[in-house]
Amino acid sequence: MNPTPGIEPLRMGDFAPSHGTRHPHHPRSYRISDPAEIAEVLAVRPPERHTDFAGGGAFECMCHEGWDPGPATPELLRLIDPVSPEGIPARHRARWVAAAPEALREYAAALAGGEEEPDLPRGVPPAVVFSWLGAVREEPRDAAWLLAERGPWLLLAGVPTEDLAWAVRKTDRAGLEGAVRFFASEDFTTRHPKRRRVPDTARDLLLRHARGHRPKDLPVLERRLLRAAEDRVRRC
Repeated sequence: MNPTPGIEPLRMGDFAPSHGTRHPHHPRSYRISDPAEIAEVLAVRPPERHTDFAGGGAFECMCHEGWDPGPATPELLRLIDPVSPEGIPARHRARWVAAAPEALREYAAALAGGEEEPDLPRGVPPAVVFSWLGAVREEPRDAAWLLAERGPWLLLAGVPTEDLAWAVRKTDRAGLEGAVRFFASEDFTTRHPKRRRVPDTARDLLLRHARGHRPKDLPVLERRLLRAAEDRVRRC
């Protein structure tokens, strides 16, 4: 969701509620961009926390890392509590769950509910997971952004490379985006060289997408995507 002109997103930091309960997938920082949610925070925030900027009265939240809420009202604390079912972080997580592919929604809901390692769904093709990872999110830095990274990653980490390579051939454009991100990540590049061999078709698709859309990942892919043994034999 694009911020309303003249209104800056609220930059929020990690907040540990007094009862000490934490959500395992709550990020250390996130943004609130929805104008209605911004208005909710402003309505219950102590006036001394407000900062006006020239040219539109924009607001910058002072909830940076290590922020001490001090005289914050109980209403504000409930609103930003990461584990409160009525809090803004919970809304962001619910929005992320609703946008997940249907076959992965139950798994996403378990993560959003606070499970660190829920049961992995069976029978979901890696191509679908790639699409989930690469999908454009309406609010990419909201309180669910860490879940959006971890959720697909947990599903892909244990998948054999040959299955991942086949999925590259079957996925859509968003899936290619997610696949490039995964193949350029440490999760893949730290695999044993024997587990980094990718057939030419998948390798070319990944390099082509990176060249056009993620050029910063291209050098890593070129170094770490090794050709599958059968490809080298075929070239002899």
